[in-house]
Amino acid sequence: MRFLTLLLAIYLSFLSGYGQTKYTISGTISDETGEELIGANIYIHNLKAGAVSNAFGFYSITLPSGEYTISYSYVGYNTHTIEVELNENRKININLEPGSREIESVEIRAERRDANVRKVEMSTEKLQMKTLKRLPVIFGETDVIKTISLLPGVQASNEASGGFHVRGGSIDQNLILLDDAPVYNASHAVGFFSVFNGDALKDVKLYKGGIPPEYGGRLSSILDIRMKDGNNDHINLEGGIGMISSRLSIDGPINKENGSFIIAGRRTYADLLLLFAKDSLAKQSALFFYDLNTKINYKINDRNRIFLSGYFGRDVVKLGSLLRQDYGNTTATLRWNHLFSDRLFSNLTLIYSNYNYDLGVSESMMSMDWKTNIIDVNVKLDLSYFINPNNTLKFGIGSIHHDFNPGKVSSLIDTVVYNYDVPNTYSWEHGFYIQNEQNITKNLSLFYGFRFSVFQNVGKSKYFLYDSSNPLRYEISDTINQGWGQVYNTYSGFEPRLALRYAFNDKSSVKASYNRMFQYIHLASNSTSSLPIDVWFPSSPNVKPQIADQVAFGYFRNFNNNLIETSVELYYKNNQNAIDFRDHAELILNDKYEGELRFGESWSYGAEFMIKKPEGRLNGWISYTYSRTLRKIPEINNGKTYSAPHDKPHDISVVLSYDINDKINVSANWVYSSAPPRTMPTGRFEYMGKVAPVYSDRNTIRIYDYHRMDLAVTLYGKKPQERKPRKDGKSRSKYESNWNFSLYNVYARHNPLTISFTESEDNPEITEASMIYLYSVVPSITYNFKF
Repeated sequence: MRFLTLLLAIYLSFLSGYGQTKYTISGTISDETGEELIGANIYIHNLKAGAVSNAFGFYSITLPSGEYTISYSYVGYNTHTIEVELNENRKININLEPGSREIESVEIRAERRDANVRKVEMSTEKLQMKTLKRLPVIFGETDVIKTISLLPGVQASNEASGGFHVRGGSIDQNLILLDDAPVYNASHAVGFFSVFNGDALKDVKLYKGGIPPEYGGRLSSILDIRMKDGNNDHINLEGGIGMISSRLSIDGPINKENGSFIIAGRRTYADLLLLFAKDSLAKQSALFFYDLNTKINYKINDRNRIFLSGYFGRDVVKLGSLLRQDYGNTTATLRWNHLFSDRLFSNLTLIYSNYNYDLGVSESMMSMDWKTNIIDVNVKLDLSYFINPNNTLKFGIGSIHHDFNPGKVSSLIDTVVYNYDVPNTYSWEHGFYIQNEQNITKNLSLFYGFRFSVFQNVGKSKYFLYDSSNPLRYEISDTINQGWGQVYNTYSGFEPRLALRYAFNDKSSVKASYNRMFQYIHLASNSTSSLPIDVWFPSSPNVKPQIADQVAFGYFRNFNNNLIETSVELYYKNNQNAIDFRDHAELILNDKYEGELRFGESWSYGAEFMIKKPEGRLNGWISYTYSRTLRKIPEINNGKTYSAPHDKPHDISVVLSYDINDKINVSANWVYSSAPPRTMPTGRFEYMGKVAPVYSDRNTIRIYDYHRMDLAVTLYGKKPQERKPRKDGKSRSKYESNWNFSLYNVYARHNPLTISFTESEDNPEITEASMIYLYSVVPSITYNFKF
């Protein structure tokens, strides 16, 4: 242990340099309301080097003694420059003022112009809420999930799903975090809306590759979403009134400059129209969702701050007394920020997440109630050590307790009560990581580190051993029972992460990355989209963790003084222990579901092209992705390679926004993707008077490509500074507003949701295909306000 400590001390000394008297400048960067700015830039002109603020607006730079000119900047805000004579440790907090409407209204990311070239990270997308709120979306509701599906390498499952696929990964291979709490179902209304209220969010960041070691547990992507902290200067009210939903948020100071809060709520009200229905069954029915975001923070002193945030959301569907369905997420995050020194920053976080689903059916003498849920309790400690402007060391440790309830059913048939429970399963997931971002020279930067993860199944539990000699159906060979708290199975994995960047100049660079990821929990679903009834299950003695190795290479080139960004990224991803399901698998309320699983390998590869104009009256991006995702599992498709159900080789997104003037903005989206592969009947035969279909090999037929165009117009009211003062000299209310008019699916494309096959009514010898689609043209109007 002493030897390791000595090696660490030598390593840190090497990184920080020898023989120089050094001092540290540290502090927080926020806007005029006290909201911390994530990723704000700190630039030291003398050294032509700099740093960025972390997820809590904190920064720390250690420099040799001397005089420095330092600029603080964040896109959409005025740059703040100071002169510093550094002969002692200094604490400098910066409040940036917002820029003019002309600048503010056109920014689509919060980074310096050449950040895409200069930063070592690749395969990462960061979106501002201002961008999301101006794009055309269905029913006028800002939607994080649907917006990220417009980015290269990301594909939506379908129009009735809140799920998405990243670089060939399945839906369950995306880790969605809201203030570090996992969100297991990110959709309302079975995918029409996402659970994220844009008025409550501050930052959205998607990692598709080169994933930092601080993240783990999923193979394909990390979607890290941060909530606003709240205005610590004055009360602020913001909201919107739409055609089927409305939202309202309020934030303000708890103790001015020391604490703040935010409360944001949203609800649909289409169900209220049912109260005026003439039909008695309709009057007793309900169809709505709601969500509530809350967050408070308080600065105890200059070295300690606490945060408490929560999310509560439900979907409710009720058809009189015949059917009741409700599901939703509950999350809570308690965080303690502590500064051990001006260079060592820590976060101690306690996290709770609960996703549950409830289905009730009642008819005549029969009723049924089915409940399922997954509960996570997570504690983790993250530390950042700011060695110098060229090295930022992060390390941490954490543990998650998973409680899986696959389903409990209570039914009443002819006054007799029947109960059926699929037993709960319990597990622990632990992780330790360390990472460093190091600037070797002005042109060469490295990011390196690793994560070590451990997964343990614990009792009380019952599991089965299977005889796999019959590939069509595994038979149970033994039953094993485990006592409370007994660890009966352990997996562990070493997950190295590496990235490098070489900049040819300020306008172009090449990047490469490699990451290995382990995934220990999985989703049981026969659907290509995420549904409320899908059931999560853990790795076990029968189910090995999935392992993915991804390599990526990219070339980044900016034009016209960095106003136009272009990039090309190539990737290859190999997935060990890939999971699929046997034909006609029974996954719901089946305690022997592991016998329905089949295992093999999967691989994805592709190329992503993007051109983006982040600034100016005309801004947006155009992207094209070519990708393939293939699987090979011995017991499926006769052992032949087949396409994954979400394999869509071609994907195009065009996203444009144009400011006609300061009062009118027009935006448009156009998307195209190849048809997904399906297993479909290709013939039929008759046996003993009955007709049966003959199916193709698995996922070999593609029918309809997907494409759609959306349009939106936003009309802005006067900004507060544009209003004349009142005659009595008092200032007018700082009221802002806009009207958003949007058309979803402008040219009424009938994109298929499902395709079914039935016998023709006119000729039973003929099988006909029928298509179900969701939308024609969907108009919407939303009034947004803020004061």
